[in-house]
Amino acid sequence: MGKFNEIIRGAEPVLVDFYATWCGPCQTMMPIIDDVKNQFGRGLRVLKVDVDKNPAASQKFKVRGVPTFILFKNGEIVWKGSGVHSRADLTKIIENAL
Repeated sequence: MGKFNEIIRGAEPVLVDFYATWCGPCQTMMPIIDDVKNQFGRGLRVLKVDVDKNPAASQKFKVRGVPTFILFKNGEIVWKGSGVHSRADLTKIIENAL
């Protein structure tokens, strides 16, 4: 968790994608997350956290279902949401939060 904490405390916004390999909606979100990352380029960092392999991170951020997304800026949570989001909605959420 040390490296994770270091990354989310940086000045660059970080979108954390809490997912599971068995989760259908998570698989639906994968190309959407990739598109959003490409759209923002270096202005956004994306971290993917497998909830089955990282239960401590899931507990710390009270992740109750997957997919769950948390947007961090300077170590602070600026947005948290669960479920499937369209590319346009996710882009708008990130733009508004930043």
